[in-house]
Amino acid sequence: MRSLPEADPGLPDIRSPLRYLWWNARRQARSLLAGIGFATLWWLVQALVPAVLGKGIDAVTAKDTGALLTWASILLGLGLLQAFTGIMRHRMAVFNWLSAAYRTVQVTARQAARLGATLPKKVSTGEVVSVGNSDIAHIGSSMDILLRGTGSVVAIVAVTVILLTTSVPLGLLVLFGVPLMAVAVSPLLRPLHRRQKHQRELTGELSTRAADIVAGLRVLRGIGGEQVFAARYGEESQRVRHAGVGVARVESLLEGAQILLPGLLIAVVTGVGATFAVGGEISTGDLVALYGYAAFLIGPLRTLTEAADKLTKGHVAARRVIRILSIEPEVTGGAETSGGGVLRDSYSGVTLQPGTLTAVAAGAPEEAAAIADRLGRYASGDVTFGAVELATLPMDEIRSRILVAGNDARLFTGRLRNELDVRDAASDEEVRAALHTACAEDIVEALPDGLDALVSEAGREFSGGQQQRLRLARALLTDPEVLILVEPTSAVDAHSEARIAERLAKARAGRTTMICTTSPLVLDRADHVIYVEDGRVLAEGTHRHLLAAAPRYAATVTREED
Repeated sequence: MRSLPEADPGLPDIRSPLRYLWWNARRQARSLLAGIGFATLWWLVQALVPAVLGKGIDAVTAKDTGALLTWASILLGLGLLQAFTGIMRHRMAVFNWLSAAYRTVQVTARQAARLGATLPKKVSTGEVVSVGNSDIAHIGSSMDILLRGTGSVVAIVAVTVILLTTSVPLGLLVLFGVPLMAVAVSPLLRPLHRRQKHQRELTGELSTRAADIVAGLRVLRGIGGEQVFAARYGEESQRVRHAGVGVARVESLLEGAQILLPGLLIAVVTGVGATFAVGGEISTGDLVALYGYAAFLIGPLRTLTEAADKLTKGHVAARRVIRILSIEPEVTGGAETSGGGVLRDSYSGVTLQPGTLTAVAAGAPEEAAAIADRLGRYASGDVTFGAVELATLPMDEIRSRILVAGNDARLFTGRLRNELDVRDAASDEEVRAALHTACAEDIVEALPDGLDALVSEAGREFSGGQQQRLRLARALLTDPEVLILVEPTSAVDAHSEARIAERLAKARAGRTTMICTTSPLVLDRADHVIYVEDGRVLAEGTHRHLLAAAPRYAATVTREED
């Protein structure tokens, strides 16, 4: 059994939707060719069954027992071969569907991780959800349909050749009738795809609204807006439903046309064949075989229509996927290396000395957060790390050496231990030490399964203060060279805040740490305090020194105490 997905999906060709689909096809060329081979043989076996039945009937008419046994044996062999090829065709179809879909998941997930905070700025949540929910399925289906679609073309050609050898008029009737059927159905595809696109856009908008409501549910309840937003969600969901009904109307017409039009062709071919049989131009067995061919052609004809539909959907889906894959991150890295040292933001003047605990207090919290983003290379800025520009270091190196932990970080679903020890490298003692520093032991002790307890989506079973302490423990367990914490104690009580400040100073002793805060309890434990106003360093020193020497600093931090 082969495992999916691949370890390395490779670099996709995003120059156009067709090139992306072709890249997918080339990545799984062997399985595609094998599937096409099985599908073609599967169709051909079915195409030969009417001919064998006709020969058997002619043997009965001629009372030739030997010939009847021969053709019956051939029919049995065709049945066994059809069963085998059908199983293998389906197996390869599923494999190809999964390969293309999971490969798309891999490259989009890799791109999402690469883009980081850039992605939600460029693409809405609903758009990303729609890519994950529907577009990967359409891309998988576009690979799957190549098997049956190619085989159906070969089967139609084979039946046409057989009919031409039996009766030239009948063969020509099928030869020209099949393209006419396809042309007759094609006008329905464009409105179908237009309505499907509209429905998908509405679904994406609805998903975005749902994500916003869930994220802000606590706030909405606090201001009494829960029912208002629920009503708006209901209105938008009804628009999605109406759009779905519109899609279903066209799909029902298409399904009906796929049955009606081939049925008309069957009726015409069978009627003409019956006329030839009455006139003695073809035998009774040929007439039965003729009807079998006409009935068989329904399958390949419907498959061709299905192929046109799925390939078009795959093309549209690929366009949306490459839109995400073509986005470039707002910040990029280089190829230099740094031995570490002083981390300095030239714009603000904030300087982090190696091995010290530095606190940054700002008149406006967003100013300190902006400095943290620049120091962590989440935003562009003139920042140096030792003797090297931070922008010239590879992003992987920056992320492994400098960690910015803010309150917008999420807790994910899974076991609590795995959620805290994201690198899966910490011992039990190290996990306990991090929980102790973050004053989070009581959270774990209250859980029936302790560290093995399952965390629900976004850690919603924990209060805001509990989530903040768990996020702090997770940041400490990563043990980066430089740790930057943004308001790590804003949601905890004063008693816990004092203990965290004391323990954090001890836990990070000898390593570079920066805390963005205006809490006097934390500021008093810092080795060095920097006061920022209007984005620039206004004063620096110890907390007690600044309280006496910098009135604006004192006004900012004492407001916290009132």
